[in-house]
Amino acid sequence: MKQQKDYKNKIVTIPNLLSLFRLCLIPLIVWLYVVRENPRLTLLVLVLSGLTDVADGIIARRCGMVSDFGKAFDPVADKLTQMAMLYCLVSRFPHMLISLVMLVVKEVFSGVTALLTIRRTGEVQGADWHGKLTTVLLYTMMGVHLLWYNIPHGLSVAMTVVCEAAMVLSLVLYTLRHWRAMKK
Repeated sequence: MKQQKDYKNKIVTIPNLLSLFRLCLIPLIVWLYVVRENPRLTLLVLVLSGLTDVADGIIARRCGMVSDFGKAFDPVADKLTQMAMLYCLVSRFPHMLISLVMLVVKEVFSGVTALLTIRRTGEVQGADWHGKLTTVLLYTMMGVHLLWYNIPHGLSVAMTVVCEAAMVLSLVLYTLRHWRAMKK
C-alpha cells in the first residue's frame, strides 16, 4: 500500500507515458485513414493503441502506479482516440455521426460531473464496468468497420445502435454515481 501512495500524486509514470503515446497515435490514425486511405493499417495502429491501453492498466494496478492524474488522463486518451476514429468513419458511414455526437455529449457531461465530484469530495474515481464495456463495444465496432470494408448497411447500423445504447447506459450510471458521491 505504501508504494501506491508514492504514485498517487505522480504525473510521470509508465502508465501515463503509455497514455501519452496513445494520444500521439491519433494523428497517425487519422492520416492513415483519411490521407493514405488504408483501413487495414489504420486498424493495426488502432489495435496498438488498444494494447497500450490494456498494458497501462495492468502496469498501473500490478506495480502500484495508479495515480490521480492517470485516472483522469487515461480515459481522455481513450475518448479522443474513439472520437477521432468515429470522425474518420463518418466519411464512409454517415449514420455514425449520431454515435460521434453522443460520445462527445456523454464525455463532456460526464467530465463536468466528474470534475464537480472531485471538487466536492476530493476523490478521483476510476472507470466502472459499463464504461469499459462501452469502450470495448466501440473499439470492436470500429475495428469491424475497418476490417470489413463492404459491411452490410443493416449490420453496420445494428452495431452502431448497440454502441449508442451502451453509451446511454453508461451516461446514466456515471451520472447516478457522481450524484450519489456529491450528496455524501
